[in-house]
Amino acid sequence: MLLSEILCPDCIKVPVTAGDKIGAITEMVDLVDAAGRLSDHDLMLRTALQREQTSTTGIGNGLAVPHGKCSAVSELVMAVGKPACPIDFESIDGKNVTVIIFLASPPDRTGPHIQALARISRLMSDPKFRQALESARLAEEIFSLFKDYENGGEK
Repeated sequence: MLLSEILCPDCIKVPVTAGDKIGAITEMVDLVDAAGRLSDHDLMLRTALQREQTSTTGIGNGLAVPHGKCSAVSELVMAVGKPACPIDFESIDGKNVTVIIFLASPPDRTGPHIQALARISRLMSDPKFRQALESARLAEEIFSLFKDYENGGEK
């Protein structure tokens, strides 16, 4: 599975205007909903916010990966956002978040959900990819970056 196959350009937002994690998660859900990828906006938002309450999705190095499994989606969905200003996600390393990657999947498709989380982790552990993502200013740049890196190239 390639992340660039589940990410669509309409699900990338630069900048995310929210100034806190609840607002940022809401903005990510709004983005996926506006792209026509949700059947129930409110259910997805409740699911993502409940997941966030169990433990932070701020995983470090300026990245948050809010996610959830619910019937509001029929397939794995991904969105990427870059906040206008770094957001406190109560990250495990104490650093504010500069990149948000949102994932949602149906409850009966745990495998692809976990695979996507692992691929995000691998990509974000590459310092060149992280730097390129930090530098990207347009949704098209971010989409191309995912495609280029997953296809073995670099930007």
